[in-house]
Amino acid sequence: MTPLRTSADYRRIWFGSSVTWVGQGMTTLAISLQVYDITRSPFAVGLVGLFSLVPLVVFGLYGGAIADTVDRRKLGLASSTGLAALSVALCAAAFAGFHQVWFLYGIVALQAVCAALNAPARSSMIPRLLPAEQLRAANALNAMTTTFGTLVGPSLGGVVVGLAGYQAAYLIDAVAFSASLYAMWRLPSMLPERVEGAGAERASVLDGLRFLATRPNLRMTFFSDFCAMILAHPRALFPAIAVLWYGGDAKTTGLLVAAPAFGALLGGVFSGWQGRIRHHGQAILLSVASWGTAIALFGLTRNLWLGLLLLAVAGYSDTVSMIFRNTMLQVAAPDEMRGRLQGVFIVVVAGGPRLGDFLAGSVADLTSPAVAVTGGGLACVLAIGLLALYGKGFRRYDAEHPVP
Repeated sequence: MTPLRTSADYRRIWFGSSVTWVGQGMTTLAISLQVYDITRSPFAVGLVGLFSLVPLVVFGLYGGAIADTVDRRKLGLASSTGLAALSVALCAAAFAGFHQVWFLYGIVALQAVCAALNAPARSSMIPRLLPAEQLRAANALNAMTTTFGTLVGPSLGGVVVGLAGYQAAYLIDAVAFSASLYAMWRLPSMLPERVEGAGAERASVLDGLRFLATRPNLRMTFFSDFCAMILAHPRALFPAIAVLWYGGDAKTTGLLVAAPAFGALLGGVFSGWQGRIRHHGQAILLSVASWGTAIALFGLTRNLWLGLLLLAVAGYSDTVSMIFRNTMLQVAAPDEMRGRLQGVFIVVVAGGPRLGDFLAGSVADLTSPAVAVTGGGLACVLAIGLLALYGKGFRRYDAEHPVP
């Protein structure tokens, strides 16, 4: 909790982000429900994710480059204003009875563009607001915000839509953005720091990728995340698992989806011990291995409560890995590169789980859900073990003497 006590600017950003995540979770669910209400097509609902993913991946990289060029405060303020305006547009359309799927798809795509511009700017601000020794705690708090919004937002959105309609959910989201806008407004100017002789030229996406290619420790943070998110990501199989393994229904699926998120929330709440860890690379390797082991064991059990416990352990491990990975990106990278690296981080976080869903679904169709889940978990453990053997410098990474 130290960052909240010591920095009023960070405190406002954290509170604004917490409120905004809940509001955006409400809107995300409301859009999916509205698309289904209009089309009665699960495929049409699935396209919502596609219209969000493509702009997020494309503009995630360019958003990072922009964040390394302009005043990050202004970029964060402009993109947050854009997100608020899109929620207002959704609200106005719902009140007017304008129910068109193409309009909802367009809003979702524009939301992804604004989010891709906002996230690198906001993340690269944090190291300028807090001392390096508080960044790990700040990332734990940020993880709590994300997980809390993911858990509460959709649940609250379902209640609001059921009681007052789509327009109420969109209106609450638009109002919720006021907290984030106020936090950004109060910040000082956040121009990127330039090394001597670098000039003020526009930051290049390719320069950011070249920088990452020559920094093995930072590069390993992305490789380790791919091990978990691509090889051992069984989320797409939860509906089938709920029926085939546990004889359940949609409620059982909801429990399976909620269990990793609940574990992730606990990972943020009980993160104080992580401040004593200096070797962040070792912590990442162990936490990803823990994720894979928990997923593999989940594939072997047919007891629902034990399965939920294992998924919660996996979620806890994922949060630990995320906290240390983000801290390494913020501390070991120079300020002029932080936006672009956060852009790459967004692409990995957005694209990795989608590739994992595709891989898990394909393997399950060819074999069985059990083979897909357990095999994926074991493959994750094996892959992270090979990375550990390859990345000697990553294992030796010392937070007190960061080497990118």
